[in-house]
Amino acid sequence: MRITIEKISPDLEEEVVVRCHEPSADWVGFIQCIKSEDKGIVGEADGEIFRLNLDEVYYFEVVDRKAFIYYENAVYESNLRLYEFEEKCRGTAFFRASKSMVVNADKIERIAPSISGRFTATLLNGEKVIVSRQYVSSLKKILGL
Repeated sequence: MRITIEKISPDLEEEVVVRCHEPSADWVGFIQCIKSEDKGIVGEADGEIFRLNLDEVYYFEVVDRKAFIYYENAVYESNLRLYEFEEKCRGTAFFRASKSMVVNADKIERIAPSISGRFTATLLNGEKVIVSRQYVSSLKKILGL
């Protein structure tokens, strides 16, 4: 595959052209996600609704059928289900860490092996999350290990 990048003048519209043999290929879906520019998600806290940036989310968690969005120092509630968070984050650094959690790998400071094949991930804010053994391979893939 060949990639060409061309610098244009500011008065021209930016454009991405994809020429491919199979339009249903996974990587084409990732490019379409970029086009959607839907890098946000809606969360609620203290009776107010906020538009949240996915890049600032540390992780999503579902507890007792309630979904939560965790920022560095704030927690928001959401009506989305965990698989919907995964769909919104497809093609990003988010990965499924357990049955009830999707974590942003860009917010991981360090990881360490834990008991029974699990890993403990320490996030940039100092919080620790457990990566279940069936999802450790996803973490390693994202981190390039």
